Amino acid sequence: MGRDVANRRLRAGIVGGGKGSFIGAVHRVAAELDGQAQVVAGAMSTDPQRAEESAKAWFLDRSYASFEEMAEKEASRPDGIDFVIVATPNHMHYPVAKAFLQHGIHVVSDKPMSFSLEQAQEEVALVESKNLIFALTHNYTGYPMVRQARDLVRSGALGEIRKVIVEYIQDWLMEPQEQSGNKQAAWRTDPTKSGIAGCVGDIGTHGENLLEFITGQKIASLSADLSTFVPGRQLDDDANMLLRLENGAKGLLTCSQIAAGEENNLNIRVYGTRAGLEWHQMEPNTLLFKQPGQPTQIYRTNAPYTSEEARAAARTPGGHPEGFYEAFANIYRMAIADIRRVESGEKPLGGYPTVYDGLRGMLFITKAVESSQKGATWVDMKL
Repeated sequence: MGRDVANRRLRAGIVGGGKGSFIGAVHRVAAELDGQAQVVAGAMSTDPQRAEESAKAWFLDRSYASFEEMAEKEASRPDGIDFVIVATPNHMHYPVAKAFLQHGIHVVSDKPMSFSLEQAQEEVALVESKNLIFALTHNYTGYPMVRQARDLVRSGALGEIRKVIVEYIQDWLMEPQEQSGNKQAAWRTDPTKSGIAGCVGDIGTHGENLLEFITGQKIASLSADLSTFVPGRQLDDDANMLLRLENGAKGLLTCSQIAAGEENNLNIRVYGTRAGLEWHQMEPNTLLFKQPGQPTQIYRTNAPYTSEEARAAARTPGGHPEGFYEAFANIYRMAIADIRRVESGEKPLGGYPTVYDGLRGMLFITKAVESSQKGATWVDMKL
């Protein structure tokens, strides 16, 4: 604590995200988009040559052969990094985050937070003991219209929530891509790197997080039916779940990576006693608000009638499309602001997914797999 961060850009490091990674470049763009931080160091691959080549391609000041070396050396430098970006496969999220947290360095991590529920619980304890910022990039919470949806629920415009439907469906794993050299497919379908779930951990957790973020209701219990349709695959590539929320509302969550013809189709519908709303990630600047017997209202990003929080998440005038990178960058902007606060002795303000959301995600994965293995029986979402 106590770094002088008030009058400069924060220095960031990245672990993973090297050549062939999609999400690494997304993290870098998002971290740097608002001019509040710059990526200066990296341990970008377990392959030393790939790590060095990746760092040179990004013009990083410093490249390391291992994240352990990076954590130790950056913590001891007067110009060391202020936070680290974790952009590795799932099995490395916890050991990397742990190494940097133990050296007093803040963390922004890709999801899911850890490889197991036990690791997630340990991570919560570590973050609390170190009083550090831990942000989890559930980037869909950064969209202005997702923030508007949450504000509508909070204001009571929907009444009491009764039903929620979330779907996240893709087709990119409908063939055995992991057998044809696709690096992203290979680790996501490997239980030694992805964990106990495939599709559920990769995209189902986004659905769970989005539902709880917008509604303010936690999933109390679930009944999950996980399937593996591609022969020879070791993890699920499709899942269907029934949900019960804390307030008694009911929900449906489906995620799939074998749905032919689908791209990145994340949708959520929320219905209350007074009204409903609907948001589609592939049309992110539009939010539909529905009242019985009334014309559907269309909310648009950065319009003057939207909430203060929704407008704060927008960067351009209405009608100028904003999307994935900007939403991702909103997580970084809020986390960086909190890093500045805690380093100045102030309390963080939050507004972005944290270590506690990461714990919820790992609990969701664990319980979904447990339910499915027991024949889709109902299980409580409790530790």
